[in-house]
Amino acid sequence: MIPNRIFAAVSILKQTIGLLRLEFIQEARQKYAFYGVLLFVVSTVFICKFSFHTVKDVPTWNSLFWIILLFAAVTAAARSFSRESKGRLLYLYTLADPRAVLLGKLVYNILLMCFLGAAALCIFAFLIGFPVQGQPMFLLGLFLGCIALASSFTMISAIASKAGNNFTLMAILGFPVVLPVLLAAIKISKYAADGLSWYGALNYLGVLAAMNIVVAALAYLLFPYLWRD
Repeated sequence: MIPNRIFAAVSILKQTIGLLRLEFIQEARQKYAFYGVLLFVVSTVFICKFSFHTVKDVPTWNSLFWIILLFAAVTAAARSFSRESKGRLLYLYTLADPRAVLLGKLVYNILLMCFLGAAALCIFAFLIGFPVQGQPMFLLGLFLGCIALASSFTMISAIASKAGNNFTLMAILGFPVVLPVLLAAIKISKYAADGLSWYGALNYLGVLAAMNIVVAALAYLLFPYLWRD
């Protein structure tokens, strides 16, 4: 029994690596989608720059930064399954384990969101300022927040793809999932910006870590049933 499970786990891992590589190849062929998301981030930061010049108020800085990241996540991660044609999904269905398909897209979206988060932070800090005293705490919150946004929108995109890529359904499902992620991330950023101790932010860091585990586990367990339909 145990050797069979090990063999199945190794098989899923190999398929996940192959599908992750396929995601990079597909993204390289559709460069306009990636550059479109990047352009969105740059243009929104420029609009903030022309509107506010320098933002010294920490709550305003936090709100603007996470709003930009939220819409970048919607644009980038939520298209995971919607960009796949029916023929391509059927082709993957015959070749790969559904859990490997999900993990391939999940890992790719996490890497993409981490890159977009880092890019947005660099551009934001360069043009508008970086009023954060506790940089390690802020960076950890940003890292966990990017993973949570990528995980949530990957799962929602998978569900919505089975409902004809209904974006209304995606918005309805996304609101209750993303709201606690954003609230926790903004709280961590506020603690970091004010230079407070780690003790006060531990609860919110725990919330983000728990959200990442729960959403990823739910997606991993439920996706094979969605995939079968």
